[in-house]
Amino acid sequence: MQGTVTCERTSVDVPDYTFDKARLDALGSYDILDTPPEPGFDDIVSLAANLCEAPFALVSLVAGNRQWFKAKVGLEACETGLNSSVCAHALVEPDLLVIPDLTTDPRTRDNPLVTGGPHIRFYAGAPLRTSHGHVLGSLCVIDVLARPGGLTPSQAAMLRALARQTISQLELRRAILDRDRAIVLQQEHEALRVGREREFRHLFDAIDDGFCIVEVKFDGTTPVDYRFVETNSAFTRQTGLADANGKWMRDLAPDHEQHWFDLYGQVALTGEPAHFENPARELGDRWYDVHAFRIGDAAARHVGILFNDVSTRKTEELIRQRTEALQKTLNQELSHRMKNIFAMVQAIATQTLRTAADQEPVQAFTARVLALSKAHDVLLQQSWNGSEIGELVRTILTSLAPLERFDIAGPRVQLGARSTLSVTMILHELSANALKYGALSNDAGRISIWWAIEREGEEDMLTLEWREAGGPPVEPPGTHGFGSRLIRTGLAGTGGAEVHYRQSGFEARFVAPIAQVQSL
Repeated sequence: MQGTVTCERTSVDVPDYTFDKARLDALGSYDILDTPPEPGFDDIVSLAANLCEAPFALVSLVAGNRQWFKAKVGLEACETGLNSSVCAHALVEPDLLVIPDLTTDPRTRDNPLVTGGPHIRFYAGAPLRTSHGHVLGSLCVIDVLARPGGLTPSQAAMLRALARQTISQLELRRAILDRDRAIVLQQEHEALRVGREREFRHLFDAIDDGFCIVEVKFDGTTPVDYRFVETNSAFTRQTGLADANGKWMRDLAPDHEQHWFDLYGQVALTGEPAHFENPARELGDRWYDVHAFRIGDAAARHVGILFNDVSTRKTEELIRQRTEALQKTLNQELSHRMKNIFAMVQAIATQTLRTAADQEPVQAFTARVLALSKAHDVLLQQSWNGSEIGELVRTILTSLAPLERFDIAGPRVQLGARSTLSVTMILHELSANALKYGALSNDAGRISIWWAIEREGEEDMLTLEWREAGGPPVEPPGTHGFGSRLIRTGLAGTGGAEVHYRQSGFEARFVAPIAQVQSL
């Protein structure tokens, strides 16, 4: 990190350039202030003192509120305030600043180092100018005796040369610091990379799913093989392939299906990830669930593959599919036979009772057989696992009257097989009565059917209501026939039914524990 030079303007009479931000930033970039002595700078001030025959020589760097000495000869102090600085005046000189007698120059005659110890009298300083033109300070020589003649031409030339060497030393020092910092940073990055690689390898080997990176080989645009670049610990367990790293799949499993090569080739070429399930007969007749994605540059043709052996699940699925297909065939055969039975029962009843004087009971019986047949169809579609109440209500009512005559509402509720038959017969009887005596016997009547699950005590109950309106006035029947008794058996065949013959129309309410109506 580069050093920071504080810029704190004082009342001392020094050039404004002393506080120039660009100059101070340049000085800070060398990160040299307050550093220990270094031989390269110490040698420079020794040469300067000897060549100029001066008791004092300094590499003086002028900060924003002080002058600090990187190297010195003949002076104990490491720094002084700006009020004691002659070097600050050298910052603005195009060449050497030479003051033969400090006591007579208005810039220095009141300087504490002139008026007091060590009572300096002569100063010659070469500006330390960088390649960008910033002056950081000076290389100076100082004497306690005035020198009217200043420096000899040879001494002045050597002082300039040593100033340039000081700048070179500063640049070299900064370059070494930058190099060292770069090395440290590189080492830190390398340590971080190694650490991350170690963590990745640990995670790579810890996951139960198989993982590998492959390089896909093409013949033109046709993928023909792939080589294993990297595999994790689970790879062998998932595939049965040992020591696969660096080997080609066609060598390990010559008859491996082409669809594997096509899929990985597509991922390598397009960069589009893929998720699929496929069989691998050459790997022990296994099935795999696979996620594949391109890794790195497209030219590398590398694909990452995360996969899991799902052979057990696929076997179970195949068994289930075969079982369901067999069940469907049996259900279809059963349905065909049941329809024949229902048709035979209807035919027998019609034939047997065709001479009965009162045909109304015969028609009612026939209609009930037809309702049972429809309930059978609904149950068959669900493999005799019951039905959803909304679908059942609409199926039964559609066969009796236009659905526009009904207002139907309620949540999805699954009924068991027994309740499906009960609800079917109840709806049939209610609709038949409404067609003969109630809201469906004219053109203006409507029927509202709704159901809900409500909590009663510690039990959830299914409530279903039937409400008629707009029909002729209704009265309780004088006798209760089979239909009335059937309605009162309720949703689950265990009761829980209420009927009301109101002035506004017939109403019925059915309540049963949800556990009962969903039980098969």
